[in-house]
Amino acid sequence: MAEIITVYGKLMLRAMEQTLLLALCGLFFACILGLIFGLMSVTKYRACRIISIVFVDVIRGVPMIVLAYFVFFGIPLLWNNILEIGGMTLTALTAGTICLALNCGAYMSEIIRAGIQSVDKGQMEAARSLGLSYAAAMRRVVLPQAIRTMIPSIINQFIITLKDTSILSVIGFPELVNTTKNVVAITFKSFQAWGIAAVMYLVVITLLSRLAKMAERRLNRGRE
Repeated sequence: MAEIITVYGKLMLRAMEQTLLLALCGLFFACILGLIFGLMSVTKYRACRIISIVFVDVIRGVPMIVLAYFVFFGIPLLWNNILEIGGMTLTALTAGTICLALNCGAYMSEIIRAGIQSVDKGQMEAARSLGLSYAAAMRRVVLPQAIRTMIPSIINQFIITLKDTSILSVIGFPELVNTTKNVVAITFKSFQAWGIAAVMYLVVITLLSRLAKMAERRLNRGRE
């Protein structure tokens, strides 16, 4: 194990950095998608609610490995051969970010919807009675209160997204699992290499879990 750490330790640390980068990029765009579809799910317009429901059900109903293959291989194929536009290629980082954003975005949509619905309806009614438009009341009154309840769930979703990056080794992204496979192929020391990778995941995820618990405790104290 010491030999692997000495020779391949920096390589695996860089792979962990790539893993965190991919997870952060995916979560950033997932928050945007989640906010859009989360707001659509609580609007009074039935068409918007249906679109949100379809998005969430379709994305959550497709295994992530299938979604990864579809984004990485299917979208360029559709663009180049079926639409006959040509010239489109996706890097592993781009495809991985899109895949994570879609998958995480569906769950973020439900987190945001639940957060908004956790705010008393009287808050919206009071804001509207003061002359605020629906959008202004949502932005200035409802969302700031909803975010307080959403923060622990968002951090937990980031942890899940971080672990889901391992699936994207199938499209060649140089994250930790893919790099560990290469180390095992070179050294034939499967137990040691995967043990190091497991410890690296454990350390990062434990820190994030502690952060989620700290945020939850602070929010609970704020409500008292």
